[in-house]
Amino acid sequence: MIRKLLLLLEGSVVLAGLLLGVAAWQQHEALHQPLNLSAEHVIEVPAGATPGGVLNRLQADGIIDKAFWLRQYWRFNLSGQPLHSGEYQLKPGQTVSDMLNMWQRGDVLQYSITLVEGWNFRQVRSALAREQRLEQTLSGVSDNELMNKLGLAGQHPEGRFFPDTYSFVRGTSDLDLLKKANARLEKVLAEEWEKRDDDLPYKEPYDALIMASMIERETGVAQERGEIAGVFVRRLRMGMRLQTDPTVIYGMGERYNGRITRADLREPTPYNTYTIDGMPPTPIALAGREAIRAALKPVAGKSLYFVARGDGSHVFSETLEQHNRAVREYQLKRRADYRSSPAPVTAPQQ
Repeated sequence: MIRKLLLLLEGSVVLAGLLLGVAAWQQHEALHQPLNLSAEHVIEVPAGATPGGVLNRLQADGIIDKAFWLRQYWRFNLSGQPLHSGEYQLKPGQTVSDMLNMWQRGDVLQYSITLVEGWNFRQVRSALAREQRLEQTLSGVSDNELMNKLGLAGQHPEGRFFPDTYSFVRGTSDLDLLKKANARLEKVLAEEWEKRDDDLPYKEPYDALIMASMIERETGVAQERGEIAGVFVRRLRMGMRLQTDPTVIYGMGERYNGRITRADLREPTPYNTYTIDGMPPTPIALAGREAIRAALKPVAGKSLYFVARGDGSHVFSETLEQHNRAVREYQLKRRADYRSSPAPVTAPQQ
């Protein structure tokens, strides 16, 4: 009886070993099978999806075989490993093992959107609305409501977002991207504020942000930013009006058609620095780090005036007489492609 029991036990062990061997071989075959693809293919793993469910779907689509053995492999070897949601780009020549490694790393497909220096908030919202790979949650939402959703109730949205290229995965919301851009702006502004020059005419970092936005809109020449800042700071200290055209344009809003007239310069708006003392109440555009730095480290000098050459750069003058000569030379004899501010910039095509 004991001998029979021993033989039965031995047989069971052998059978178990054979079954384990078959399972290991099947899993090896399943893992190293090439994906059945003739071209690149994007699969979407929705939030909450299970590895088994995705593997079954891929088998139903004819991209893999042996989904059963792959499910067992994940269950016994990768238990507890989260399956990151998002899009995964599969390529011909990859194996199932390559795909599972991508899942483990969360190597999801990334997209990007660029918020451009000098854009106003209307342009920012338009760019976000055109990006179909973002989840659109702000359609029909007013600027005030939007700021409430961001936890910035009572704040004006203009200039509150940092111009940069932001990566995102499909399904990221437009609101989440704005949160990231706002956090980036606050970080950069705080960093530059800590390194500011002494005796600047700003009470708080927000004042510097307003100044930086005007600098951003005034010049397309990087080395001029500090000089523009110097002129504005000296004017503020002396009680002179800033008299900068971009603030007039911003105050005109959608009425601006590409040109400003003498009547526009005289029109009293909260932003027209020809009619108001000091700076406008809010920024007028997105300001990059270099413009913020220029506002906080203006170039020393005596110039109080500048006039556009027509190519985006400027001539700086210390006296009104010098300035009037420059105006006659560059404003009254305008070139055909004359422009007084940075060249229009659009985000790169995605």
